[in-house]
Amino acid sequence: MSRRRIGFWYRFAAVICKPPLVVLLKRDWRGMENIPAEGGFITVVNHNSYIDPLAYAHFQYNTGRVPRFLAKSGLFKKGFIGAAMRGTGQIPVYRESTDALSAFRAAIEAVERGECVAFYPEGTLTRDPDGWPMTGKTGAARVALQTKCPVIPIAQWGANELLPPYSKKPRLLPRKTHHVLAGPPVDLSRFYDKEVTPELLKEATETIMEAITRLLEEIRGEKAPPVRYDPRRERIEQRRRTEAQIRGRTMPAARRPDARKAVQEEGQGA
Repeated sequence: MSRRRIGFWYRFAAVICKPPLVVLLKRDWRGMENIPAEGGFITVVNHNSYIDPLAYAHFQYNTGRVPRFLAKSGLFKKGFIGAAMRGTGQIPVYRESTDALSAFRAAIEAVERGECVAFYPEGTLTRDPDGWPMTGKTGAARVALQTKCPVIPIAQWGANELLPPYSKKPRLLPRKTHHVLAGPPVDLSRFYDKEVTPELLKEATETIMEAITRLLEEIRGEKAPPVRYDPRRERIEQRRRTEAQIRGRTMPAARRPDARKAVQEEGQGA
């Protein structure tokens, strides 16, 4: 596979990061042949550990097509970290933008220049109790439909066993294996040249998430839940449960459901 220009900063980051990753994680990497040798493209990757961006970047670096991650714009202003982010060509996301597509303008431009742009479409670490991909955000679909570039789904598993989600304490022993499986491009052609509506973006995003999930099922050797975990739906349900508990505590004792049930049972006993 031909290598595009990687540059000093990416090579410097590789010199620092690769040795500990090699020590900490064994590798089971498959599907590198699905990474385009030329031209701009998107990778869409599941996210289940604070350390998996480094582990995934290691995989991607070894393909010769280094990823450009989307990151909060504030990180680009902070000393050495900012210099490294700029030097490695990472892409700032300006969350204060009111135009959803303009927030990804730099990503679109990078794809059009022939770069690889890496998206974590869930937008955050998965909150699914068993580590399956959640519902996705529409950023990757927006860029894909704008550029019509290849969208390569990638599933990973194993970094989460080294450093579980939302944990800061690694589990070093026994040595874990980082599994990566890159699939063929997701077919989004049926969405091209149509009005970009919220419904269309949602459907395209679900197509992307389904491709990632199928790859993760292959890695794990088991089936994902039939309903994808939705953080927004879970927040609504949690709010409803909280409100119901509050109503139960403030309701007069005689009107509470448990009190009414007790009265009914007492009447039946009499």
